[in-house]
Amino acid sequence: MIRFIFVVILLLGFLAASSLPLLIGEKLLWKNDTKRRQEYCLKVVQSMFRLLLRVTGSTVIVKGRENIPDQAVLYVGNHRSYFDILVGYVTVPGLTGFVAKREMLRYPVLRRWMQNVNCLFLDREDIKAGLKTILDGIEKIKKGVSIWIFPEGTRNTNYDVLDMLPFKEGSLKIAEKSGCPVVPVAITGTQEIFEQHIPFMRPSRVTIEFGEPFYIKDLTSEERKHVGAYTEKLIREMLEREQKARRE
Repeated sequence: MIRFIFVVILLLGFLAASSLPLLIGEKLLWKNDTKRRQEYCLKVVQSMFRLLLRVTGSTVIVKGRENIPDQAVLYVGNHRSYFDILVGYVTVPGLTGFVAKREMLRYPVLRRWMQNVNCLFLDREDIKAGLKTILDGIEKIKKGVSIWIFPEGTRNTNYDVLDMLPFKEGSLKIAEKSGCPVVPVAITGTQEIFEQHIPFMRPSRVTIEFGEPFYIKDLTSEERKHVGAYTEKLIREMLEREQKARRE
């Protein structure tokens, strides 16, 4: 419980203390330099996320970082925990934005920070708004900003990490339309930090593995038709290897 309290205090303190400097910085320091603002905000957020992970007592092991191309990509990962986003942000190189649910727009300071680190907000009930989110993602890719999505659509609460929710086929449209590479990502150990024993937080050995990138245009016609299932298969194989390694 103590770890949970510390994390909440740190988060609330960060948001409360950062709101005024952020607004001043946007008005004065970065008014005409969007990239500089995004880079600064990303460094601040990464530092905060590293601190939060340290407070939980967890360690993060990164595999396959060499598989990440030196260009904007679409990261596609399994989704088990709120901590997936923290682990993702502290391990990826370059500017990266997550696709988050639209409900996050309710919180003004948090919303501003998320916008400044290139997050997109998806309305899962509005098809037209969803198409706009895809177009926004394509524009960010063109500007050199990677995008991270969770095709399961929500956090998977199943106990077994291999028991993933079906990947939504339309979720990879950003990569299909922009032509950017897709990097499959397998995350294990995040659910053990918090979700498995709410409200307690416990140390966990988290592993994040970046798989080999692929281009949707290089897949067979059948694979392109079911690219969500194809990506899910790649992630499942990485998760199975990780589970085997943990048992040995």
